[in-house]
Amino acid sequence: HTARRENQGATKQTGPFRKPQEIACEACRLERLSVCGEEDPSVRWTGAFASCGGRGATQSSTIVYEIEPSGRLGWHTDATEETQYILSGKGELRMESGVYALDPGSVFVISTDMRHDLANVGQETLRAVAFFAAAMFTQTFDDLMLPSRTHILGSPNRAG
Repeated sequence: HTARRENQGATKQTGPFRKPQEIACEACRLERLSVCGEEDPSVRWTGAFASCGGRGATQSSTIVYEIEPSGRLGWHTDATEETQYILSGKGELRMESGVYALDPGSVFVISTDMRHDLANVGQETLRAVAFFAAAMFTQTFDDLMLPSRTHILGSPNRAG
């Protein structure tokens, strides 16, 4: 006898998810949000949530993002631990403890509430994936971030 797993109670996923029963999404099809700092033109990046609470995850969140050459994320802290993987481009992780060179294949972990920034110091777009250890989280930026005109960004399922 062969065991067969039934897909009972599954909700239909739309958008970048290929089929309702698949949990993988096509990152290139995710709609990106462009973010920039109000006063610092170097703070500019685009990103999209591949998952978070209520969107394919219950205990984590995942963001895919890009930083164009000479751009950066902006100094900020996260309300949960994060792990990042650099897909392409050359980056510079800036922390109060020092500056660290990043290349494709680099992986790093940022502890909760550790102030940091990531800059693209190369000639091509820096592409990365950030994995957060919570299904809902916030990030507090030094700069006022546009288009939302707030210092606090975070997962789409957060309140406020």
